[in-house]
Amino acid sequence: MDPDLQAILSFLEAVHPYDSLPRDELVRVAGCFSRRELPAETQVYAIGDPLEGLYLIKRGGIEVLDRNGALVSLLSARNTFGERGLMRDGLAVTTARTKEDSVLLMLPAAEFHRLLAESPPFARFFNRGRPQEVRGPDIATLKVSELIARKPLSCPPDMAVAEVARMMRDLHVSSLGVTEGDRLTGIVTVRDLSNKVLAEGRDPATPVHAVMTADPLSLPSSALGSDLLNMMLERRIGHLPIVDDGRFVGMITQTDLTRFQAVSSAVLVRDVATAETVAEMAAVTARIPRLLAQLVGGHHSHEVVTRLITDIADAVTRRLLTLAEADLGAPPVPYLWLACGSQGRQEQTGVSDQDNCLILDDSVTPDDMVYFRALAKFVSDGLNAVGYFYCPGDMMATADRWCQPARVWRDYFRGWIAKPSPEAQMLASVMFDLRPIGGNAVALFHDLQAETLENAGRNSIFVAHMIVNSLKHTPPLGLIRGFATIRSGEHRNHIDMKLNGVVPVADLARVYALQGRLRAANTRARLLAAEDAGVISASGARDLIEAYDLIATMRLENQAQLVKSGRKPDNYLAPSDLSDFERSHLRDAFVVVRTMQTALGHGKGALG
Repeated sequence: MDPDLQAILSFLEAVHPYDSLPRDELVRVAGCFSRRELPAETQVYAIGDPLEGLYLIKRGGIEVLDRNGALVSLLSARNTFGERGLMRDGLAVTTARTKEDSVLLMLPAAEFHRLLAESPPFARFFNRGRPQEVRGPDIATLKVSELIARKPLSCPPDMAVAEVARMMRDLHVSSLGVTEGDRLTGIVTVRDLSNKVLAEGRDPATPVHAVMTADPLSLPSSALGSDLLNMMLERRIGHLPIVDDGRFVGMITQTDLTRFQAVSSAVLVRDVATAETVAEMAAVTARIPRLLAQLVGGHHSHEVVTRLITDIADAVTRRLLTLAEADLGAPPVPYLWLACGSQGRQEQTGVSDQDNCLILDDSVTPDDMVYFRALAKFVSDGLNAVGYFYCPGDMMATADRWCQPARVWRDYFRGWIAKPSPEAQMLASVMFDLRPIGGNAVALFHDLQAETLENAGRNSIFVAHMIVNSLKHTPPLGLIRGFATIRSGEHRNHIDMKLNGVVPVADLARVYALQGRLRAANTRARLLAAEDAGVISASGARDLIEAYDLIATMRLENQAQLVKSGRKPDNYLAPSDLSDFERSHLRDAFVVVRTMQTALGHGKGALG
């Protein structure tokens, strides 16, 4: 086989959705790709240009800009671009240009459309990115257990109908199960109270069993959504109890189904983008926990769930910046708003505070700073009001320290690298996860990032300190196949799936990115890039990615379960709630993380 073709084939084997193609088909598709090497700051295409095909980044980075030149996204190795235009009229809907020396693979448009038509995995992958297609999981194919919106709400058979009516009013529901213990004997709805009590002039003290629907139709939680839809449509019922072996486990209503279908990341981003007030945005972000539960219930991978949820935070930030500029006027000098922390890594879940900063053009004057302080306050206050709470460590653009011209930021990073004190290590750990969100000066970040990665990567003392810092968060492993759980307080006998779960992997990935001078900020993307760059071995990368996937997935599943039970999502999981199988696999994942920490601490980086 031709060496160039073999190189493309080997690359595609590790990129989804190409890895789902049969071997013969993959070889044929690999032969259709052309390879292009482009220097930094080269325009690949502009808005309105006819697209030759689909682009796949083999090495380097691409910035995607909208019609106004504002940054839409930063893409790195393994990312695809150009599909939106190809799937519409063949004309580019954005502008794409290289942000560094890059190697691109291009699949001709005709071959892209053939694969869409003939390969279901290929079509699913690209269709899910289209706004009109992003509707969350299909109700018909989900289990009923994934559609239950809240814990079961019920009343005893002898409760007076007046008390039942007050209970429904206070709980904001239109129906209740009528139960003896946890056994369902009937249901009562607002319509029952209206037609059988109010309309007939019954005594308010009438027991609910006299007006309830006894032995109602029901479904088990293991039924499919299609069973639910068919029963509701055929029997013309709006409330269906879910019963497992006689035990009442929840109620599903027509309203629940309507809400379910209305919640998707695309809808939420759209609603944020058109919001005129902070209150309107708060109403949108209040739907995020339900979106999280819905995405997890649809068995989306954790990196997809966190990316879609982070997209909403990005949209909120950009909308607040737009509203701020409308209120304050045009910015006096170019600026860039950046996120760090989980938003910077595109890893937000149902629990997030805000971590952000401003990089300003070096031409900024003291008088200009008044504008940017007001801008920072407007956006940060808005983020807090819609649910992204103020950072406890004050790592926000409202702090003078984190609202500075580019030259000061260069001095910050140079100082942290030259003198890696404990504070410097902590600050560097946060700020190495920076990602541009809004503003009109993305070049300020590109230049700073390139210089910082180069300086940090070649400073072995700084890297060594960052390695030590990365080992401070350890997996919660106890003795004799157990877990080291929290010993006291509200979360006693739980493990923190953030601090002791995903954070240790994020810390490892950040060090690998420094060692390889890799631009990616997302943890999983960093691990993949580190493998590609030879920073960690293929086997080490595979083990760590699989461990990370399991830990991150179980964290999200726990949050989704909390949402479904009517509680706020958090990061605390009780091992006692897991099956023996789940506990065993979770512990094995933590062992992998500790093994990789040990290898890094010994200077082996999983290569030894």
